[in-house]
Amino acid sequence: MVRARQSDIAAHAGVSEATVSRVLNNHPGVSEATRQTVLTSLDVLGFERPTYLRRKSAGLVGLILPELTNPIFPAFAQIIESALARQGYTPILCTQTAGGVHEDEYVELLLDHGVCGIINISGLHADTEADLARYFRLRELGLPLVLVNGEVPGLAVPAIINDDVAAVELAVAHLVELGHRRIGLAAGPVRFVPVVRKTAGFRAAMTRLTGATPRTLDDLVDNQLFTVEGGATAAARLLDRGVTAIVAASDLMALGAVRAVRSRGLRVPEDVSIVGHDDSQLVAFTDPPLTTIRQNVMAMAEAAVVALLDEIRGSDASRAEYVYTPELVVRGSTAASPVRVVRTPVVTARRRTPRAVQGR
Repeated sequence: MVRARQSDIAAHAGVSEATVSRVLNNHPGVSEATRQTVLTSLDVLGFERPTYLRRKSAGLVGLILPELTNPIFPAFAQIIESALARQGYTPILCTQTAGGVHEDEYVELLLDHGVCGIINISGLHADTEADLARYFRLRELGLPLVLVNGEVPGLAVPAIINDDVAAVELAVAHLVELGHRRIGLAAGPVRFVPVVRKTAGFRAAMTRLTGATPRTLDDLVDNQLFTVEGGATAAARLLDRGVTAIVAASDLMALGAVRAVRSRGLRVPEDVSIVGHDDSQLVAFTDPPLTTIRQNVMAMAEAAVVALLDEIRGSDASRAEYVYTPELVVRGSTAASPVRVVRTPVVTARRRTPRAVQGR
């Protein structure tokens, strides 16, 4: 352990050594602003705070993620952890991997550590084949719980949701405006709630904007894993079916789609346009920069923290479904269709503002 040298702290904080001494010995006569400046200098210089000056944790909070491979999940984690820390809570990050620790095992571990509550992002609550009774058992224990991007019908907990239907509507409307009519959806596994919603939004938008029939739409959706490889496989199959544009269910799948297009000697966007989903970090710097649907991660993550703290403090006001409307971000991976088509009037996809829908 490194003991603080008052001269170093005073120089860094821009105060006298006498002021540093008063702060370190918890004596009066120092303004709160100056006190915080001295303590910040102590932290920055790597010195250990005296025990009585250390930040006291308000409690532990579990944060469960499905993975860290997809950049959207580390983005959620970073914002949530920072927001919790600002409120004095210590987050415990639990990340699942294939063949690794199961969500239920993480929950038991968190309960053993006496957590105040749990934020669960895209967990089993997003899997239509999962047994959702596990979440009702947690509520019976009185554990504050917030679910992100998924649903448990009838469970009275805050749910923070990206509007997946609106997301695909925005992507399809953008591509139709560019003259595309044969548009494919590279989606994830069919059992996941966001995939169900994206597929429904895709079919509705394509029917409304292009007049596609249900039979045609069956050929325009391909379900694979939420990975680069999954996106490449889905894109290859969709290209075989003659699409000129692809909407991907994630940015990773979109990057795989770019790979599949290029493997055939085609160009993005001159021959095939591609739209991703999430606006993950660095996709603005890919080749070409990726047109994508931006998930409002900042607002959703902060809302999850606020809702959880309300639950911890005993408020029922936050027990609602909060749906956040995404945003279309146009970059270089989309362009006019290479196929000449007769332009028809296009009805722009609905753009909705974040809303709270009471109940489940």
